[in-house]
Amino acid sequence: MQEPLLRAEGLDYDTFPETPASPGERTRTGALQNRRVFLATFAAVLGNFSFGYALVYTSPVIPALNLSSDPALHLNKIQASWFGSVFTLGAAAGGLSAMVLSDLLGRKLSIMFSAVPSAVGYALMAGAQGLWMLLLGRMLTGFAGGLTAACIPVYVSEIAPPGVRGALGATPQLMAVFGSLSLYALGLLLPWRWLAVAGEGPVLIMILLLSFMPNSPRFLLSRGRDDEALRALSWLRSDSDIHWEFEQIQENVQRQSSRVSWAEVRDPHVFRPILIAVLMRFLQQLTGITPILVYLQTIFDSTSVVLPSQQDAAIVGAVRLLSVLIAAVTMDLAGRKVLLYVSASIMFVANLTLGLYVHFDSKTPTPNSTVGLEVLPMVDTAFNYLTLIPLLATMLFIMGYAMGWGPITWLLMSEVLPLRARGVASGLCVLVSWLTAFVLTMYFLQAVNTFGLQVPFFFFAAICLLSLLFTGCCVPETKGRSLEQIEAFFHTGRRSFRH
Repeated sequence: MQEPLLRAEGLDYDTFPETPASPGERTRTGALQNRRVFLATFAAVLGNFSFGYALVYTSPVIPALNLSSDPALHLNKIQASWFGSVFTLGAAAGGLSAMVLSDLLGRKLSIMFSAVPSAVGYALMAGAQGLWMLLLGRMLTGFAGGLTAACIPVYVSEIAPPGVRGALGATPQLMAVFGSLSLYALGLLLPWRWLAVAGEGPVLIMILLLSFMPNSPRFLLSRGRDDEALRALSWLRSDSDIHWEFEQIQENVQRQSSRVSWAEVRDPHVFRPILIAVLMRFLQQLTGITPILVYLQTIFDSTSVVLPSQQDAAIVGAVRLLSVLIAAVTMDLAGRKVLLYVSASIMFVANLTLGLYVHFDSKTPTPNSTVGLEVLPMVDTAFNYLTLIPLLATMLFIMGYAMGWGPITWLLMSEVLPLRARGVASGLCVLVSWLTAFVLTMYFLQAVNTFGLQVPFFFFAAICLLSLLFTGCCVPETKGRSLEQIEAFFHTGRRSFRH
């Protein structure tokens, strides 16, 4: 039997179930209830697929434009840098707009609305006749990505039952990785304009499927549309008895019938979960994930690892996909905090290894050293093995991020935020995340030129240690808890779900 969040009596704990579910009920939940939740989740996370696709669109396109014979489309280094990084500015603007749209239109309609800037952005890039069309298209697809990044995790968490919320919470990250892999694969087959045309496909499918999916029952109840909310929950849970769950959601919404005010944000039970979610997104970016992915080939070139860019993309994509799959399977078994600990520890080791390798690399012979080849063949062999260290450490970092701080940060954001502030606060989290990503991406190479490549990696390693401390001190374990239970927990002011 699942223990209640807090073993206490009182009005604040009425939402905590004490009756265990029978094996037959659990089986029916998995076989019947969840299949419609899976369908609704799939429809929504197609937006994340488009986001992942758009994020790495520049990977095969920038080399093609660098060789373009059309002077209006030929990119120099500065223009290429802006073409790659302007996406994050658009994503930050999308996160800012989600602060309003998520509560104004609802989670589902906000996701559907993101299809407009996404489709226009791909069309501009497909028919680009100048740099301004490329930059505007890139920013619009970034805006759509930022909007969906804020709204999709909230929508998925609000429609999913506690038993599968962890696994479903990993699907946004999983679909984003799959979208990136699809772009890399199509980049080997299609010209850059047709890559933009292909990006329209997932957007149109998302619109079509979401048209038949219900809105979040919690959002509908918050707008006084009780009958519609009951129908939505009944559809999502199939033929199971949903009256108890509906009553718990309704009771929680009634206690929060108005939108949160700025004065109320100072209340610890509102301020604390928002601060946890924002700091997690901030620390997530400071671990170095965005600059490492964006400048992967540059890092390899600087550390004597020379591989074709297609192989780099395939290796990174495969490791990311495998690691997110591991996280999706284990999130509801091992718990969120365990995976966060493991993830931060792996990233710390990987960043520290990269920093130490670069720091001591000056003591290693250069790759083109003919002395090493002719006089010291055994040393050269050892050197060849040493040059695998940056590749292996980078793959280790990607694996650590993708199995913990990548997907779980998105999931916890949607779980811990209070209902009244969930739309605004999720948008704030995305805004902070992408502004941090933009700053890191723009200034990473400057830091490398000024201080050396090892310094950013030592900084990222220190952030990973800080993330370990933050997880232990501030992050609650939400495995197996309903959103109402998690919210009631923050009302108590406790530091953990234990006594």
